[in-house]
Amino acid sequence: MRTTSHLSLTIRLFSVSLLLLTTTESIAQQKPQFTQYMFNTLVINPAYAGAEEALSLTFIDRHQWVGIENAPTTQTLSAHTLVRKKNVGLGLSVINDKIGVYQNLNALASFAYHIQTGKDSYLSMGLQAGFNNNRANYLSLQSSGGPIDPNLANSINETYFDFGFGLYFRSPRFHIGVSSPQFVPKQVALDPAVNIQIGGTHYFLFSKYRMSLSANWELEPSTLVKYIPTLPLSYDANLNFVYRRILTTGVSYRINESVDFLLRAQVTPQLQFGYAYDHPIAQATRLSSGSHELMVNYLFKYIRKNVSSPR
Repeated sequence: MRTTSHLSLTIRLFSVSLLLLTTTESIAQQKPQFTQYMFNTLVINPAYAGAEEALSLTFIDRHQWVGIENAPTTQTLSAHTLVRKKNVGLGLSVINDKIGVYQNLNALASFAYHIQTGKDSYLSMGLQAGFNNNRANYLSLQSSGGPIDPNLANSINETYFDFGFGLYFRSPRFHIGVSSPQFVPKQVALDPAVNIQIGGTHYFLFSKYRMSLSANWELEPSTLVKYIPTLPLSYDANLNFVYRRILTTGVSYRINESVDFLLRAQVTPQLQFGYAYDHPIAQATRLSSGSHELMVNYLFKYIRKNVSSPR
């Protein structure tokens, strides 16, 4: 492939980034986003570890901006459980995120302490810590056999410590949590004029409420507000319809980015599958035909007896 083709790809990737981020002298890199965040709360709040009072294992595979070469792909594997006979939850999240020449691997362990505030309500406090590895191979944009472009000579391979914290309140019908799962900033200087921030503080506010519509149907609205310093405030608003706690269908709105459609099936009391499709809107329609996200969750044996899933 010619150097001009690589240059065209580079310009295209930067154009995509500029549509989604506010950039100045530094390019800020965001934490991977998920459409099915309400079904995998541990990835946004460490205080949720152990909240399902069972060993919960979740895998998500997300393909964003389908139709664009080297578009983002994200895989996450998370597990958490309640320690037997204690109010302590432990969790682990591994996230592999790739876009173009950038690849990030995060491994974070979570600790949560749950305080019972009512018959079926709990207030949880959580911490998480681990390591992030961020890589960027700019030389892969260089055509084979050609002279090395000095603008592509700098590559990134950085591993750094990160930590986060969160608070979470849950009851059979109402959940609310505030968290900062990624807290430590990390900047890499490519040259005196350009810095890339590969880590930074993220704040999330999550809430959901479940109400009965009939003997078989329930309605569950939820919101996720996302704030990153120097970037515009963002939010997701979701509305799920739940049929006999077996089948869930819903629609979400991600501000200035997409309208999302969700489907979740509780195949057995322990096994569930989920799928989400993000339909781009506004400027995002110039990027692709949409994004796809698959989820598989399995709940192992409950730690306490007579426990119903907090979902």
